[in-house]
Amino acid sequence: MMSSLSKPQARPGNETRTELIRVGSDIIARRGFNNTGINVVLKEAGVPKGSFYYYFGSKEHFGLAVIDDFAAASDARLDNTLGDHTQPPLVRIRRYLDTSIADMAACDFCRGCLIGNLGQELAGQNEAFRARLDGIFSAWQKRFAGCLDEARERGDIQSEMDPDALAQLLQMGWQGATLRAKVAKSVVPMERFAAMFFETVLGVPVPGA
Repeated sequence: MMSSLSKPQARPGNETRTELIRVGSDIIARRGFNNTGINVVLKEAGVPKGSFYYYFGSKEHFGLAVIDDFAAASDARLDNTLGDHTQPPLVRIRRYLDTSIADMAACDFCRGCLIGNLGQELAGQNEAFRARLDGIFSAWQKRFAGCLDEARERGDIQSEMDPDALAQLLQMGWQGATLRAKVAKSVVPMERFAAMFFETVLGVPVPGA
């Protein structure tokens, strides 16, 4: 009979890979990629080292898989917010920002945006990471630009506004506000940026305020 203190067994098939990514994502979000050792991930996931190298050829491959997993989860959030065409486009953007604010508070300000965190840490060190992260940022910006273009066509914002430039400003500013919230351990920087984006940049009242 197995003792309650026995080492947990690896899960079969893709469940092992999924668990490694889940655990690794959490640790990397808190510690950073360079400060996350494979052995720490294996110990917390209860997975033998041989299983790790069955699914991932290297730590770099593992890091890219973590990035892709986070990006997929972020795409699902974008689908549920920006992609909800039952709501006006500016309301959808506000919902996305509010969801991010709630998540930051829920994790006690210890994670923030994994893509933004890794961009600061790794973009100057590893070309594979830089290219993957840049592609994700570009895809997110395109989603915001589409929403803002719809708002312009509806007359919700001024017709001369450039949706692509607005989307880039929103994304860059939001990453900065997220980092500041993490450092300050307060959602106030995120709330202030959201309000300024609508009221000062777009020149409209904050939706739902």
